[in-house]
Amino acid sequence: MYSLEIYHDAISLATNAVRHIIAIANQAIKADGKFSIALAGGSTPRGIYRLLAGDDYKGQMDWERVHIFWGDERTVPPSHTESNYLLASQTLLDHILISSNNIHRIKGELKPETAAETYERELAHFFRPSKGAFPKFDLVLLGLGEDGHTASLFPDTTALNEGNRWVVANHVEKLDSWRITFTPGLINTSSNIIFLVSGEIKSEILHFVLEGDFRPNLLPAQLIKPLQGKLLWLVDQAATSKMKTK
Repeated sequence: MYSLEIYHDAISLATNAVRHIIAIANQAIKADGKFSIALAGGSTPRGIYRLLAGDDYKGQMDWERVHIFWGDERTVPPSHTESNYLLASQTLLDHILISSNNIHRIKGELKPETAAETYERELAHFFRPSKGAFPKFDLVLLGLGEDGHTASLFPDTTALNEGNRWVVANHVEKLDSWRITFTPGLINTSSNIIFLVSGEIKSEILHFVLEGDFRPNLLPAQLIKPLQGKLLWLVDQAATSKMKTK
């Protein structure tokens, strides 16, 4: 099951997303002394990161206790214009007081499988899960692609069927490129998962993912079903224009 919140436009969506993030962060810090979040790339998160780093909100979180990860990354160096790390750096990280030790980026400049294995070790060092268990993030942010992908879990790719790994190198044939991505198992172990979807261009795929038949190989976002955590879809009205139930 999931919760759906619909906002008038992208600005109000971003504002309320920031409020959710801050609330979850403060609850986690109060309970455990730290907050772990996996960021997403894309245009909708960009506005959220800028708000989060702005004067109205950045003082509402204890950034010294925040640990930032990424749910996926392109196989590019951190200075590349397509890097999810660079997006977050320019819009968020460069504008807050946070230790470099709290920033855990995917090293997209490495060979794909090496990058995935290196990030798994990073996660193991930070979370220290029991043998056979998955790390448990406090919050994972996700977007939704027009083809139904989320993170870098693209339709008909091998990562969709991975049951044991936490992070994998995933070859996306239609893009002729490799991506480093969290697996469905890792995402679904999280305490909170928030999808961020904005714009009429996403309306058809949002309808198919939430209201259509279960076809996860074609619509990978349907694989996101947390085992015990909360799943929240934050969307604007334009993105829901093709939905039958709201």
